[in-house]
Amino acid sequence: MTAITPDEFRVISNYILSVSGIFIGEGKEYLIESRLQPIMHDLGCTSFSELYHKSKVDPKRIIEKKIVDAITTKETYFFRDIFPFEVLQHKIIPDIIDKKKSHNTTLSTIPIRIWCSASSTGQEVYSIAIILKNLLIDTSKYNIQLLGTDISNAAISQASYGRYNKFEISRGLAKPQIKKYFNREGDYWRIKDEIRSMVTFKRLNLLEPFIGIGPFDIIFCRNVAIYFTLDERQKLYSKLAGILDPKGYLFIGATESLTNDTPLFQPKKYLKSVFYQLKKIELKKKDK
Repeated sequence: MTAITPDEFRVISNYILSVSGIFIGEGKEYLIESRLQPIMHDLGCTSFSELYHKSKVDPKRIIEKKIVDAITTKETYFFRDIFPFEVLQHKIIPDIIDKKKSHNTTLSTIPIRIWCSASSTGQEVYSIAIILKNLLIDTSKYNIQLLGTDISNAAISQASYGRYNKFEISRGLAKPQIKKYFNREGDYWRIKDEIRSMVTFKRLNLLEPFIGIGPFDIIFCRNVAIYFTLDERQKLYSKLAGILDPKGYLFIGATESLTNDTPLFQPKKYLKSVFYQLKKIELKKKDK
């Protein structure tokens, strides 16, 4: 394995930060070495400097996308940290439906708009789709908009296809769920069309403007901002606030907190899960 020099580490880590928002601090040289080594081998690069320069002059940014795919953490599984999904099923989805029914009795179909902003290979957003299917039974009565996005092209490709190996399918799913929602394809399991059709996937870099998406009733942004700098986290949560419905819900990772990152949200607790909602801005009347 080719060792990365201190200067190369500084250049490559800054480059990764600029194109993905992922901050790789000192002491993680091994991460860059191990994950980028296969790309170097394929391109015939003898140093990380050579890989960097090839990526910078690549007009189609193919190498850049390969680097981002390699660096991006794809740790995910179905119903990960089960509590947010229990809150969705027992409180939030029913509350959203009740509020929309009471505020507009002429709706032919009730809109439910949910975004998984770092959906990786799709397990998170498909978990939500399964909950909706179980809860609503007849989904034709609802205008369900489930969006899954990720910066990794490879992750989006797998998520769109909805196929998982034995290890992936066994994480978070019971056998009855696998039988009910997946079809066996050799050594793989592919999610059934009734669930797959509920979700739209697209590539999106959370550092870039959110154009053409939203507003959303629910946003999942779990276990991704921890890789950003404080400045990038603050910008991210400001943008999320801009496309979240005023009465909407934000979920972040179980080990994450917004306390030092943004004043725009307030935490709420239900069962064993914490979610966030936008703070209400109270306008003070001027003295006459």
